[in-house]
Amino acid sequence: MMDWKPILGLLFFILVIALLGFYWMIPFDVTDFGFKEKNYNFSLTESNDSGMQFYSRMRFPSPNISYRIEDCPLGKEDNMERAFEIISEKTILDFYAVLGNEEIFVTCDSGNKIEGGLFIAGEGGPTNITKTSNFNVIKAGAITLIRESQCEDPNVGMHELLHVLGFDHSPNPNNIMYEVSKCNQEISQDMIDTINDIYSTPSYADLSVENVSAVMRGKYLDANLTVINNGLEDSKNSTVRIYADDEMIKEFGIEELEIGYGRKISLQNIFVLQISVDELKFIISYDEPELNKQDNEIILDIKNKN
Repeated sequence: MMDWKPILGLLFFILVIALLGFYWMIPFDVTDFGFKEKNYNFSLTESNDSGMQFYSRMRFPSPNISYRIEDCPLGKEDNMERAFEIISEKTILDFYAVLGNEEIFVTCDSGNKIEGGLFIAGEGGPTNITKTSNFNVIKAGAITLIRESQCEDPNVGMHELLHVLGFDHSPNPNNIMYEVSKCNQEISQDMIDTINDIYSTPSYADLSVENVSAVMRGKYLDANLTVINNGLEDSKNSTVRIYADDEMIKEFGIEELEIGYGRKISLQNIFVLQISVDELKFIISYDEPELNKQDNEIILDIKNKN
């Protein structure tokens, strides 16, 4: 009589192998794989954090920013040079080395500094800020590299450079602006977008006439006004003209104005030929491009006439 047990065992083994093969080879589920998304947001929330910078809309006058590195060992200098390159590659900014009159000054400190039980890797930030109605304009910044970056990317240099560009510390541990440095931290896309947005405004002057007051005393006009440069470059010479009902009654020049600076003008006893005046116009004439030409003119209605 034939023994069927070995044959049944063999058939059972073949069936198990077939079922396992069927299970592994047939695509019951589809799973998509992709690159792990990095580029961590500045904020821990998904909202656009307006508190990225120390003050709102901080920027240098031009996206072309000069720097000078002094008294740094080769390793730290190379790290800082690479930090400038990376920020340039990721944004519309362009950094270039100069021998003097730099906007960003970089130096190195070979000693260790400790604060709150943690080693300080570097220090950086703006050193001269001028507030205008459009921007908080950074005139100068400084970086001190204390410890050389141990990461593949120059995270310490980039962290301090972003401080100079006006960025505060981030609450996100994965962001390069977190207060404790780690090699896996990254510059987030929202920071890149912020830089590109702020620096998309061209580097023009922006003259405006402000704080205007006027009083007619018989046929004579007394007027006070201020001319301010709220732009992103020093203004060239300009001209202010005063009109009484479209008739020019006074013209005078304004010399060059630095960013954020203004000039107060007080005028007395301007003779007005017209018998009756309904309005006064104060107009800045400036031949160069400006951020906004609309604030070059102010119109006043004459309310008290003798």
